[in-house]
Amino acid sequence: MQTIEYGRRYQAIRRNDTLLFWALAALVLGAGLGLRDPWPADEPRFALVAKQMIESGDWLFPHRGQQLYSDKPPLFMWLQALAYSVFGNWRVAFLLPSFLAAMGTLWCVVDLGRRLWTRRVGLYAGYALLFAMQFTWQSKKAQIDPMVVFWITLANYGLLRHLLGVARERKPDWPMWMLGWAAAGLGTITKGVGAIALLMLIPAGIASLRGWPVRVHAARAKFWLGPLAFVAAACVWLIPMLIAAVGRQSPDYVAYVNDILLRQTAKRYGASWDHGQPVWYFLEVMPTMWLPTVLALPWAIPAWWRRLRRRDPRYLLPLAWWGLVLIFFSIPNGKRDMYILPALPMLALALAPLLPGLLRRRGVQWTAFGFSAALSLALLGGGLAMWFGDPGFERRFVAERSLEDVSQALAASIIVVGSWGVACLLWTRRKRAVAGMVATLTGLWVVFGLLMAPLLNDSSSGRGLMTEVGRRIGADAELGLVAWREQNLLMADRKVAEFGFKTKFPEQMQHGLQWLRESPQNRWLLVQDVALDACIDTTQTQHMGHANRRGWTLVPGRAIARCGAGEGARPAR
Repeated sequence: MQTIEYGRRYQAIRRNDTLLFWALAALVLGAGLGLRDPWPADEPRFALVAKQMIESGDWLFPHRGQQLYSDKPPLFMWLQALAYSVFGNWRVAFLLPSFLAAMGTLWCVVDLGRRLWTRRVGLYAGYALLFAMQFTWQSKKAQIDPMVVFWITLANYGLLRHLLGVARERKPDWPMWMLGWAAAGLGTITKGVGAIALLMLIPAGIASLRGWPVRVHAARAKFWLGPLAFVAAACVWLIPMLIAAVGRQSPDYVAYVNDILLRQTAKRYGASWDHGQPVWYFLEVMPTMWLPTVLALPWAIPAWWRRLRRRDPRYLLPLAWWGLVLIFFSIPNGKRDMYILPALPMLALALAPLLPGLLRRRGVQWTAFGFSAALSLALLGGGLAMWFGDPGFERRFVAERSLEDVSQALAASIIVVGSWGVACLLWTRRKRAVAGMVATLTGLWVVFGLLMAPLLNDSSSGRGLMTEVGRRIGADAELGLVAWREQNLLMADRKVAEFGFKTKFPEQMQHGLQWLRESPQNRWLLVQDVALDACIDTTQTQHMGHANRRGWTLVPGRAIARCGAGEGARPAR
């Protein structure tokens, strides 16, 4: 009886541990869902494309305003549009795919940790991933990266289950093999780099040849089911798009195909044209953006080396793949911090088996305590400085975003987070410093989602600007946009005239002036300050302040009396 009772208690503890993790994950990642609008740089673009898909019925060819949008494949925008079709609310729909993708990534890591080691290790892997700063921050944004990270992690999940023979007495798992390749294909039509999951086959093949317990089974006919699954998944979008593009017989659609299949993939990798960074850039990103998870590396690296010397492929494959991804993204000149994010789940997986032992070390405990203390005191000090003083960083931030009305409330929110972190440290102390760190970070992300993000929303999303524009020009007026950003078109309260997004500003201004002359009594232009024409009478315009770090001006028809018909636009000096 005593054994039965002990078993029941153990099972209850296991259930509670698992439920606690998933409750924390939903809280941290979901806090604020539905409370804000899309923010630049990328969120308004994707939401606008998804909105126009629904309005136009054209889901194969994304548009940004009147022009085709060929920077990214449309899968992520499809999911946003589908979410809107289900929920009917853009504030929920634009963020929901990222939330579900992040939860799916966590599930892959937790389940793989359980299958490769134990249930407890799986949960440690989940915690290591969930509270890494870059993962949480990106997962709370409606960018493509959380979705592509999910597809890449799912691909790794399927490949590792096959290569390591998990749950089938080390026999090949062909359905998982096909899943891995198919997920890589879906990742590729989400963002071109989705295929990097297949780099896992390089260390797997080498290890197999050198006698490690890894089996690629390349000599078997079923091996080719994987590449076929990849092609089939990619063709979900590729084949219909190509057929439709050929059928429309338009130079614009030919240019779209060339741009999205060649320029935005191979050419962008081989000859990057933006975001130039040095080759060691990601060696700076990972130690900062992957906090606090990377703080365990000084203790983990020697432990990994000992396990690799014992030829344990459960460490070799994730770690080698991480290294290959690092090399892959370090080669081109163009780099952004989120490019390296897909490697983080495999780092968390390889780190997790070591964490139960590492977290008992005094050095690790003091490191976690120090990280939490530094974060909490920095937030508390910064919030108090904003509340009682007028620090330079606050002046710049408020001026760039026109946040004068909410600066005190924002300071109070920061003080709340800092105070919560200090209280967690005082409660947990050094021996439970990791629990205190988890509680501190949970408080940070919850307060950000529920309090800070709504306070920043009007300025960051463009809603405040476009609402004020609508109020000033009146319900019956027509509005045109010059040198606009995606958030202006997305947040407009009426149908607007726009003159191309990629069109040069002077040309947009010229078309805008011509449009304004056609009905000067009823039409207005909203113009980014840098594009204002010198002929415009600024005494007749209304400056709208700053939003998204840009100045905006309303131009009524009467303000262009000095602008000659057909005259080219000249930037104001």
